[in-house]
Amino acid sequence: MTGPDIIVVGGGIAGTSVAATLASNARVVLIEAEPQPGYHATGRSAAIFIRNYGNAVLRALNAASAPVLHEPEGISETPLLSPRGQMLIASEDEMPALESYAQGAAGLERLTSAEVVSLVPILRPETIAAGVVEWDAQDIDVDRMLQGYIRLLCDRGGEIMLGGPVTGITRANGTWCVTTKAGTWSAPIVINAAGGWADTLARMAGLAPIGLTPMRRSAALLNAPQGFEIDKWPLFASASESWYAKPDAGRLLVSPADEDPVEPHDVWPDDMVIAEGLDRFEQAVTIPLSRPSHSWAGMRSFVADRTPAVGFDPTTTGFFWLAGQGGYGVQTAPALAEIAAALCLGRPSPVTPPILNALSPERFRKT
Repeated sequence: MTGPDIIVVGGGIAGTSVAATLASNARVVLIEAEPQPGYHATGRSAAIFIRNYGNAVLRALNAASAPVLHEPEGISETPLLSPRGQMLIASEDEMPALESYAQGAAGLERLTSAEVVSLVPILRPETIAAGVVEWDAQDIDVDRMLQGYIRLLCDRGGEIMLGGPVTGITRANGTWCVTTKAGTWSAPIVINAAGGWADTLARMAGLAPIGLTPMRRSAALLNAPQGFEIDKWPLFASASESWYAKPDAGRLLVSPADEDPVEPHDVWPDDMVIAEGLDRFEQAVTIPLSRPSHSWAGMRSFVADRTPAVGFDPTTTGFFWLAGQGGYGVQTAPALAEIAAALCLGRPSPVTPPILNALSPERFRKT
């Protein structure tokens, strides 16, 4: 039996999407440590597409992903997006943060305090100096997206190995050998889509890390405030990113918007972080908060410039980085999958050279 052309390590949305994209032109094996794909970051995402989220490179990736999310051919028979909207609100002290967000943004509508409160009536008007709303922001059906990419990978002949953490990775005779407790696979190219463990995988391969910092992001579900129809509310957040909230299946999801550095692991919420975040949120609204019915945490991994690392490591051959997506991983996955596939197959890039250069892991190898 002929072995794979490419091994993808990591079964989150980054790994599954690039594996499925590559599988139309290459033999692909996807290796995931957990018993199910999307267990860590992907399955715990707040799941919203915000075109203006992130720096200029990320905004370009958001725009490149939008057509696939709207018309996910081969992934889903219906769009992966549904209307939501995103509103940022600012006190007088937060106005610089609001203006910074609006700079270079597209499709924003500026709002007065009264207009903000008309959209989300529980907000406290006396604390609001101004706001902006992006009506093009939309909820993403993350599970349908992930399962769609998995089906596409399998339909194209790709293999998925679950429950097999990588225990060794070596290179010999032009081939990478990836070992798990289930066996060893060899291929000329290995794609490091291991999320918070991407630096660990690189070290295992004898390569220098790129300085990934996994960070915890927590959230809690509260009962909907009585007397309000919340389903049509946009996601609403403080401009300083001290909290955000959004309707979620008839309840209110509230996050302290925390970014606490952690070692890569199966993260859990910190009760004090949740309590402090809910306190900040409660100061912005006119209603008492109910006790959370559920809370959880996920892991977002960033490099120093908060731009993903996508490309071959320049210090070796065939080791490809697809890491550092931070909080943008789901909404940028279609674009990054196409970019990564083009680079691995030696095909023209779907994005401009400046974007490719900004993504390249070469920036971590310069002395």
